[in-house]
Amino acid sequence: MNAWEDLAARLNDALPQTQCTRCGYPDCRSYAEAIARDGESINRCPPGGQEGVRRLASLAACAPMPLDPACGVEAERAVAVVDEHWCIGCTLCIKACPVDAIVGAAKTMHSVITSDCNGCELCIPVCPVDCIRMYSVTPGQTAWSAWSAEQAQASRHLYERRQARMPEAERRQAERLAHKAEAKLANLATHRPVPGADEAKRAIVEAALAKARARANKAR
Repeated sequence: MNAWEDLAARLNDALPQTQCTRCGYPDCRSYAEAIARDGESINRCPPGGQEGVRRLASLAACAPMPLDPACGVEAERAVAVVDEHWCIGCTLCIKACPVDAIVGAAKTMHSVITSDCNGCELCIPVCPVDCIRMYSVTPGQTAWSAWSAEQAQASRHLYERRQARMPEAERRQAERLAHKAEAKLANLATHRPVPGADEAKRAIVEAALAKARARANKAR
């Protein structure tokens, strides 16, 4: 491990591990690497707040600075709650949650595992019916006063577990799509041909099959 990689690892350990992307990077690790390797600003993490800025400044050997308001504001920690009367079971929030804190299935109501929710709010913008609300669970406490090192480590573990699982899940989904397309082709072959109509359907299905196979091969 070279010097910047070692620094990136220590910076990552000092981040709250909410994976909220407010810093402009896809996850906490990417932000830590940008600070260590590229000299990115240390004031882009609202969940860490001003205390987080001080921690990063100490590790990066630079002066603390005010939290960048373009990234958000320091706030009380909140958890997501799904309104069961409006949830349509679209699963978009499940896909968006970086720590698998939302459970449910297609066309059934979803719910949040409160103990696992880190307040990242990534589920909010993807909900098509606006049925998710954030509720504070740390009144009067913000950033690292509202979020412990143990909670950060637990959130990091959930995120890393999800990341490790995703390639296999994507491969299985691609294979399901390929099998579904093959079944449609087989079904077309067993029916009496209708001039023009079946050829059009076959072209559409074959295109979908080619796309599904390409996705399956890429996921392997």
